[in-house]
Amino acid sequence: MKVAFVGATKGMGRALARKMAARGDVLFLLGRDADDLKKSAADLGVDGAAPAGFAACDLARAETFAPALAEAEAALGGLDVVVVTGGLFATQDALEQDAALAERVLHVDFTGTVLFCEEARRRLLARGGGTLCVFSSVAGERGRKPVVLYGAAKAGLTHYLEGLDHKYRATGLRVVTVKPGFVKTGMTAGLKAPPFAGEPEDVAERVLAAIDKGKPVVYAPAAWGPIMATIRALPRFVMRRVGF
Repeated sequence: MKVAFVGATKGMGRALARKMAARGDVLFLLGRDADDLKKSAADLGVDGAAPAGFAACDLARAETFAPALAEAEAALGGLDVVVVTGGLFATQDALEQDAALAERVLHVDFTGTVLFCEEARRRLLARGGGTLCVFSSVAGERGRKPVVLYGAAKAGLTHYLEGLDHKYRATGLRVVTVKPGFVKTGMTAGLKAPPFAGEPEDVAERVLAAIDKGKPVVYAPAAWGPIMATIRALPRFVMRRVGF
């Protein structure tokens, strides 16, 4: 597959990119940091098919989206899949204490990501369809005390992706929404891990299977599916009393 990939330099995105490259998919990497992109491109070339290249793309800057995707299309000679794993995270306490940080997280994780996906959607549909795989989060499943602001951004993103799936699946756009729970990455460093915390490589394997099948929603690790079903069923008065 010909893949434009945002977020291949760290964590779950890096693990997924490595699995895709190792099986022969050709990736064009998009991201903010040129040095990170260059290192990741070299790393993927060792593991599998050498990436077609990389270009600057910042989810905080909408003016970078069209040029980056155009460069990816030109280098790949087409476009089958767009993967978006990039995003920002900060704790609720940090977001409440820093208005500028809160604005940046909300913008990148919702507005910026949605606008990037709109550009990707148009390009994929112009070619007859393809797959748009985007990482949201279980934090968007329900309003919860520890992730009020981050969860709100991810809830909006999840609803947007579901709407895309409903509207465009019949015309060839397969939207895959990934809802990771707690995964051991740099993003969660310093946070207390639950017993069912996942590893990036396991998440990547589940996500790759979902991309191949066009599965609209995938929880990773799998345990988060029933966990979130339970949390969604809890009455509001219970949610006010608990700390998760």
